[in-house]
Formats: sequence, C-alpha cells, structure tokens
Amino acid sequence: MTSRERFLKVFQGELPDRVPTTLFIADQGHFINQLHPSIDPFDFEALQMKIVEFQKEMGCDVFLRLLYGLNDPLSIHTGGANVSRQAENWEVKTETIKNGTVTIERSRIKTPEGTLTQDYSRNEVRPGTFLYACTDKPVKNEKDLDILMKYEPGMPPDWPAKTRAMVQKFRSVIGEDGIIGSWTPHGPFNNASLLFRHDDLYSLFLTDYPFYEKLMNYAMDRILDYTRAIDEAGVDVHCVGGNVAGGFLGKKMWDEYILPFEKKYMDFVQRNGTPAMYHNCGEVLNLVESYKKLGVRIVEPFSPPPLGDAADLAAVKAQVNGAYIMLSGIDQVNVIQKGAKDDVKRATEKAMRAGKPGGGFIMQPVDFLEYGTPVENIKAYVDTALETGVY
Repeated sequence: MTSRERFLKVFQGELPDRVPTTLFIADQGHFINQLHPSIDPFDFEALQMKIVEFQKEMGCDVFLRLLYGLNDPLSIHTGGANVSRQAENWEVKTETIKNGTVTIERSRIKTPEGTLTQDYSRNEVRPGTFLYACTDKPVKNEKDLDILMKYEPGMPPDWPAKTRAMVQKFRSVIGEDGIIGSWTPHGPFNNASLLFRHDDLYSLFLTDYPFYEKLMNYAMDRILDYTRAIDEAGVDVHCVGGNVAGGFLGKKMWDEYILPFEKKYMDFVQRNGTPAMYHNCGEVLNLVESYKKLGVRIVEPFSPPPLGDAADLAAVKAQVNGAYIMLSGIDQVNVIQKGAKDDVKRATEKAMRAGKPGGGFIMQPVDFLEYGTPVENIKAYVDTALETGVY
C-alpha cells in the first residue's frame, strides 16, 4: 500500500495496512530553517520542496501543509483587512515601521464612509523564523465592520489559477508518497479574531449578540471564495484553524455561540467530499463531544500536558468512538526536541498503543517541529511508529 493510499483509506473510514506516520513541519522558519539556513525564508517553494524531501528521507508518509505562498494575501490567514489591493472606494496607504526585530505595516484605509486603521506586525524571533499578527485590528466597533463589509476587496481574479498551479505542482512532486493539504482559511471564530480584539470577542456574544452575529457571518463570508478555489485546486485535505475559542470557554458556551457558525463553514468546506481537519492545539477535552456535532472528518492534535489537556489519549479515543479521525501523537517540544531517544521511543509506543486499535488514527507530533530538534530523535519517532503501527 502506498502512503497516499494509506492516508485515503483512513479518510474513508477503512483500515489500512498500518497507521499513517507523518511529520508536521512549518513551511517557513522553525525546523526547516534549522535544516536549510541558507535558503531565503521567503522562497516558499524551495522550503516546501525540502519539507517533502526530508519526510521521504525519514521514511514516513508525506503530509505537506501549504500555507505560505498559497494564502496570499496573508490577511486571510494571519489577520487584518485586505490591504494588498486597491479598489474603487478602498484607498490604502501603508507605512513601514522598524522596531528592532519587529516590522510593522501601519495602514490607513480610506472609504466613502470612513477610515479604517490597522497594524500588521512581523517579528523575526530568530534569523529566518517569523511570527505574524494583526496587532491593531481594523474593526473597533460595528461601524467599522459595516465599512469593511461594504468596501473590502474580494479575492483577486487570478487567485484560483495560481492556487491550482501550486497545488498541482506539489501533487506531482509528492506522487504516491503522501498527500497535500492546505491551511485553508480558519473557522469563523478564528477568522473573527483576525479582525476584532480577542479580549472583546470572548464576551461579545454575551454583551452584543447582534454585532457578534454580523461579525461571525462576515468573517465566514469573506473567505468562502478562497476556500472554494483551494478545494477546486485539488488538495487532499483542508487544515482549518479552530484553536482561538479552544476548550477553555466551556462546552455550553462553545455549543451555543460558536458551533452553529463553525458547522456551517465545515459543511461548506467538505461539500465536495474533501475532508477537513479541525485544528485545536489547546484545551480540547471539553469539546470532544461537540466536535461530533461539528461534522468534521478529522480533529487534531489532542496535545498532552503541558501543551494541552489530553493526558490520556486512549480515554479520548474511546470517547470519540470513531465519530471522527484522530490525528495525534507525541509532544514535539518536551519529548522530541528536549528528550532523549529512549524518551521518544517510549512516548511513541504509548501513543501508538492508544491510537492504533480499530483504526481512525494518524500518528504525528502534536504540532510543528521546533528549531533545535535533533534529527536522530525524529528518526527514532518515525522508526518506532513504523514498527509498532502495523495492523
């Protein structure tokens, strides 16, 4: 069975010859910069090619998650209004401010009904590794949202063709050695947090529900064209962020105020049969049952403490009971990056014992590999998973 067939078997709810075993490698900075410090961190294609190459070298099932170069304008994934385009009634003026390792793009967006402002920041936390965020959100109140809804430019006309070309190029490179995924735009709550302050968003559904509903609907509507184009480009799986709400809001709040919008988007994402993988890298135990109602095909990553709260992966799998595929594994920081090889082997064996029985499981470090991760630890993880994952 090829790696691609192995993944697709699991997606279809069938039992493969062994548990798919893969790696999560961010396609800029972090671990890939450790391997290839001389590659321009903005040469995304070269970095993504190296990610495929490294996974093949390790002998695992390739899973490439495209983000950079695909999500352009980057605002649809990391925040802010679309300041990449000028349009009638959407006049953008941006100044660049340098403050040590931080570069701020401060934009003023003039429209017939008012001016929006935002700061978009890029912080080089180490050479070649960047953090991105909209640090001053464009929506401060409902009037700002009304302006955004009326005037923000939509998807560039050439975006679908560029996306298809990129996806198909990597599909030909990966071949039968694995699958290609995309960081498809976030779920509505995550997307709303890219436009409006987190601190206020966490209570907005209680303090001003009509405004909250309008914000959530627009946060979804503004990404649908991009999502449709990514799906039509032929990805094997959509990776969708759902971590901002997390489990700390509690099941009752999540089910009442967040689930309806997330489910509507998940239905759209999966309407043509392409599975979605819902990513919550924080607290998750409160939401195991809620994700059954969400209707998503895959959920990740069920992080163990201290990264998350999934201390007993076997117990979580029993609770999931086949309602969705679990993509999980071992701590990429405290075990793979900082542990000894024997620690890696023991943790991998334990995770495999918990996830393997009955299928519906994909093995992967619970988040992307960090800079400074020993390659020999990664090899120990892959080899142990391959040895113990056979059905």
